[in-house]
Amino acid sequence: MTGAGQDARWSDLRLRLLSAAAIVPVALICIVLGGWLYRTMIFLVSIGLVYEATTMAGFRWRRNEISWRGVLLLLWPVMALVVALKGEWRVALMLTMTAIAFGAVPWACVAVAGFGGLSLLWLRDLPETGIVSVLFIILVVIASDSGAYLCGRVFGGPKLAPRISPGKTRSGALGGLCAAGAAGLAVAWVFGQGGLTGALAWGGILGFSAQCGDLVESAAKRRAGVKDSGRLIPGHGGLLDRFDGLLAAAPLAALVSLAVPGSVFWKAGPADLVTSLFHPLAAFSSFPH
Repeated sequence: MTGAGQDARWSDLRLRLLSAAAIVPVALICIVLGGWLYRTMIFLVSIGLVYEATTMAGFRWRRNEISWRGVLLLLWPVMALVVALKGEWRVALMLTMTAIAFGAVPWACVAVAGFGGLSLLWLRDLPETGIVSVLFIILVVIASDSGAYLCGRVFGGPKLAPRISPGKTRSGALGGLCAAGAAGLAVAWVFGQGGLTGALAWGGILGFSAQCGDLVESAAKRRAGVKDSGRLIPGHGGLLDRFDGLLAAAPLAALVSLAVPGSVFWKAGPADLVTSLFHPLAAFSSFPH
């Protein structure tokens, strides 16, 4: 490959690194401090996600075209998050589901932001394990994305899903899964939480989930005829482009956490998951307000 071709493959790396250098410290501070700082971050991101998703779906947000229905649509996931903060997690989930009244496409936009935001709130508020649980998911998703990016550009090879996302390769997907598993193992080891085998396994599973979320968002963008969901983050595009993997991985981790209350979610084994199927929402009623 020529030098020009190699430069093209890495042309967006500098912007991606600069964006990460700006975003990661802010997000880390919010996660560690928690409280209203973290919740405000989730609220704002949720609004941004609905805005981007509905814009991709064809909604217009010009000043003279904004209606009460549009404003309500933007605030719907935030209302669900506020209800959740009152300890009414089941009501929050039901409220997110009732957004179907707006129509199937708007509901999908709200559901992505709503379920993702609720999951991240739930995980952060887990007693004693909240910070490490959120960091586990975020670092696994970052590792999956970075591993896929680097391996795809270094090794290339057959495309993973050329009709959906022509830039993704099978080597990149495999590299992303390996990086996600390694990141999960590293987080469990560094924070001394144990369950190293489970951390490796769940890191890989969440990495796979993140890649699926990435592909779903790519399919949505292709259908909408746009390259990026927005322009907010240089090198990445919009919020959906940056957080699509996290929005897929966080709800899965939150569901798994119900199987092992009082412990980090990656310690959940097959027996715990099977047992939790008999009372999947029981943990909501006992969660501390």
